[in-house]
This record gives sequence, C-alpha cells and structure tokens, in this order.
Amino acid sequence: MVKPVEILQKVWGYSTFRPLQEEIVQAVLEGKDVLALLPTGGGKSVCFQVPALAMEGICIVVSPLIALMKDQVEQLKKRGIAATAVYSGMSKREIDITLDNCIYGQVKFLYVSPERLKTELMQARVKQMNVCLLAIDEAHCISQWGYDFRPSYLEIATFREMLPGVNCIALTATATKRVAKDIQERLSFSPKAEVFRKSFARENLSYNVRYEENKEAKLLEMLHKVPGTAVIYARSRKRCQLVAWELRKQGISADYYHAGLSNEERNYRQEAWLKNKIRVIVATNAFGMGIDKPDVRLVAHLDLPDTLEAYYQEAGRAGRDEKKAYGVVLYQTKDIEELEERAQLQFPALEEIRRVYQALANYFKIAIGSSLLTSYDFEIDDFCKTYQLHPLQTWYCIKKLEEEGFIQLTESFYAPSKVLFLLNSQEVYAFQIANAALEPLIKALLRLCGGEIFSVFTKISESAIATLLKVSVAEVKRKLDMLHKMEVIEYEQQKDSPQLTFITPRFDAARLPLQQKKLEERKAIYLQKVASVKKYIENTERCRTQMLLAYFDEHDYENCGVCDNCIKGKHPGHWEEAEMFRMRQQIYTALKIKPFPVDELVKSLKLKQRQEQLLLHTIRLMLDEESLHYTVTGQLALK
Repeated sequence: MVKPVEILQKVWGYSTFRPLQEEIVQAVLEGKDVLALLPTGGGKSVCFQVPALAMEGICIVVSPLIALMKDQVEQLKKRGIAATAVYSGMSKREIDITLDNCIYGQVKFLYVSPERLKTELMQARVKQMNVCLLAIDEAHCISQWGYDFRPSYLEIATFREMLPGVNCIALTATATKRVAKDIQERLSFSPKAEVFRKSFARENLSYNVRYEENKEAKLLEMLHKVPGTAVIYARSRKRCQLVAWELRKQGISADYYHAGLSNEERNYRQEAWLKNKIRVIVATNAFGMGIDKPDVRLVAHLDLPDTLEAYYQEAGRAGRDEKKAYGVVLYQTKDIEELEERAQLQFPALEEIRRVYQALANYFKIAIGSSLLTSYDFEIDDFCKTYQLHPLQTWYCIKKLEEEGFIQLTESFYAPSKVLFLLNSQEVYAFQIANAALEPLIKALLRLCGGEIFSVFTKISESAIATLLKVSVAEVKRKLDMLHKMEVIEYEQQKDSPQLTFITPRFDAARLPLQQKKLEERKAIYLQKVASVKKYIENTERCRTQMLLAYFDEHDYENCGVCDNCIKGKHPGHWEEAEMFRMRQQIYTALKIKPFPVDELVKSLKLKQRQEQLLLHTIRLMLDEESLHYTVTGQLALK
C-alpha cells in the first residue's frame, strides 16, 4: 500500500498533514468507523480522499449539496482522479450510465445525494461495485438536533447494510456532543469506532458584535480600517445589491451575489472575488459553500444568522491563512425582534403546508401516486404568482415539506448541455452517409468531444458548435433535438434553475402524512437555537470565542484576548503608562521608515503575545486619534 503522506504529496502537493488529518486517515485505513469533527476550513475532504486512494475500489461520498458535489468532482478531475456524481435533475439514462461506469470503469469517487440511496437502481448497482469506503459529508444533517436536519440522511443506515465489511467516515464542522452521539447511533457505527475532535477555536479570528443605528456607515468605517478581502452577509437579495452599490459609490471595489443571478453572473463574480479583482462580495448565505479563500480579513453580518452553527461556518471563512481576521455582527434592537418573529413564521399551520403541497402538484400537473424522484425546474416567484401565495410563507411551507421528506428543493445550479451517442461508431458512420444534412453536426460532435461521447454523457457548448459550423445556435439546437428524436443521441439541454424533486410518490394532499408531534419537537429545538443566537448577541462581558466553543461543548477554553469583550476588559489602565509610551515609540519609529500592513508590523517588531495585544490596542487608539491612517493599499502609515 502506498503511504498516505506520499499520496498527499503527489496529488495535493502538501508535504505534511494538518493536525488530526493523519490520525483520521490511519483510523480509516485500519477499517474503523470514524467521526471527524473539524472546524470550517480544517481540510475534511482530505480525510476520506487520501485513504480511499490508498485502497482498491470505489469510495461512495454522500453529500446534500449539489454545488459542493460538482465542485469536488471537478477538483478531483483536475488532479487526474476519476470522479462522478449522481443527483437531482439528472435524467434516468444519465444516472444509469454513470452507475455502470462505477461498476465497469475506473471511477474512484462516486458522489451521491442521500435521497438517491433508496432507489432500486442505486441499490441494485451498488451490489456490483467494489466499494472500499463510505464517506458522509455534512453528517450533522442526520440529526434532528443538528441545524440542517434532512430526513433522507436516515436512509444511510439501511444503505450500509448492503456494504458488509465497508467502514464509514462521517464528517462535519458543526456538531454538539448530542449531535455527535446521534450521528454515530444513526449511522450504526461499530463499538470500535473512533471520534476525532479538533478544537473549534480560531485563535487568529476576532469575534465582534456591535450595536449600530447606521450599519452601512459602520461597515464603511470597518472596510477602511481593516484592509484586504471581505465578505458581507445580508438576508435579502435586494439588500445585497443596495449595499454593494453604496460601497462602489464610496470608492470600494464591491459586487453582490445571490441565487437569483444566472450561472454566468455567479461564476464571474465569484471568480473576480477569488482573484482579488473585487475586494468585497455582498452576499446571501447562498455564497461560500466549498470556497476556500485563505486571505479573507473580514466577514460581517448585516442581519442576524438563524443559528450559531450557521454563524460559526460563515464567520469561519475569515482568516483561514491563520493571520489576523475579524468576524463582526452589526445589529439593532429590531433585528432580535425580527429573528424571534421569523422563528415563529418558519413553522406554518398544517393546513397551509397541505395547501402548498396541493398547489405544487397542480403546478407540475402530477397525478396521485406518480413522480417518485422526478425533478422539475422551479421558480418560486412564478409559482406564488400563479396561485396567489405569499412568497415567504410559501418558502417556509416548502422547507417543512423538505424536512418531512416529501420533496427536495435545490438552489439553482448550472448543468451544461450534454450529449451521448446511442449508436456505436459503425452505426453512426452509416447514419451519416444516409443523412447528409446532419453529417456536419455529427462530425463536429466527434471532433469536439472525442471517443468518450460513445460511453459517457459529454459536455457540449451549442455556441462553440455553431461557431465551428458557421450557423446559428438555434439551428444547432434544432438539429440536436432532431438527432435526439431519431434516437441517435441522448441530448440534455443546459439547466440553470432551482430543481424541485418529489422524494416520494405524490400523495393526496388531504392525506399527506405530516407528523405534527415531530414538527412541534423540531420547533422547540429551533427556538432553543434562536435563543442561543440572542444570548450571544446580547452578551457584553463573556469572551465570544468561549461562548461559541461552549455551545459546541468545549468548556475548558480560556479567554481569547482578541474579541470585543476581551479587549473591552483590557481598558487602558490594564497596561502601565510607560509600556504604552514605549509601544507608541516603536510604532512611530517603524512607520517613519515606511508604511506596513498590520501583520508585517507585528512580525517586524518581534513581540511576545501580551505585547502583540498591546500593539493592536495602541494602533486602534492611534487610528481613533488620527495620528495613524490606512493607505489605499491597506498599509498603516503616519499622518
């Protein structure tokens, strides 16, 4: 067997593992069930990808997020590793061929959404696969005590029974002890299972909460004081746009991002931000999953997060390079009131849920007993307009139908057009001779896609084909449709809209088996989570890192020394006047030579930890009194 560290070096280019990764990999290779609790940005995927590459066979990865699955598949392919995925929105034929390739091809990783595990097709094919490992990403989704419970995750234990002798690794960045215990029980972990928990503490991340009447003005001030890349989270799409426009008017390079944008727009803005062409991205929580940008210096929330789990993940996108970074919540009294009101709204009456379910069946013209695992393009605005439904209330009804396991709604994701030849190469050649009008298109497909178009669905660009043939895109699509109807090819046009999937056959809405007791239990759990957010926001004394860690059952962490409450406790009298005078002199002497970024100034002065805190405190004082300022390039300089 190849050593894990050799795989890490060859495939990822890293010379050593991060803390706990090697121990987790070793436990997996020893055949143990493993629960890995690693903070956001802790390198979870390496923990199952490395051992899987060291073993014979295919690794099945269960993940609830299509965008994340697609991203990981693409990342593996870039590293020369065969990977594929099965998820909502794919045609039955494409799923069929994909699973065949997992049996007879050289596929190493199969990513699959949890609702696919119970299908007859998946269960029949997996018995023919040589499975070496089962990996469960976002494992907190299996627990009703977690913040993103998904009933389809409960199918995994039954699915495991079809994989005797195959061990399982479950991974999450957000789990309390109760959730961690629930994960192990519901996944039927063996008694010899191991749990690896890395502290959720982020020593370089300063958590701050500020009461502000004018949030936008405070945000602008922070962006002037904290140089570098930033993510600003807002709840509504409209607010994202308005804040981004206002920042641009103030001379700050900013753009907005939300699920309502087209795929091209989302990709363009995300790439521009990743490549530092845009400094600030103002986004809904649709932004950030799977993005690992190390040099984010500020994550600010203009609206309160629903749970501390969500906040920890979102704020944790700052400072992954382990340099100083800030997670800031800006709030007003009405925000807390709205958070509590929204929590009540998220649990609509059973009659309202049934009404929305019936409207969905009418909207898609679905007969009772049909549409099991069938996906539909879904635009909620058009749906609400058609049936005169309130958009927010309808959204919460849909989320409850999801939690009860009847439907699944994915955010819009981009699936490019794909083609597969249904005839073999000799039959295609004979068809070309007999159909001269279609011959140029067939030759173009073969030229652009190569031989793999006979065995797997292959991405195509209608515009690229149109350019090659010097015809219109509409003409290319018309002829591709023709070939599809003649059963020469299977042609799937691109998708860029949310997908709504019926996880069960359609019920009569009046007999929809909603479980009122479970809904009430989940409401009680959710209200507890909202109360935890409120407690965190209103806390003005306790260390914020300590509060977050205590929520995740880490109770032995000392004060972080860098959050707003810790710094507030260090009033000027905490340091001797002579110490503060000497620090001012050191800052003045260093900056007289040249401007410095804050982190480089810290390094150049070679200070101990207590002195670093004094340095940062002194810099803040000097900025407030305007004896220092930040340059346009984000460096500290003398006035």
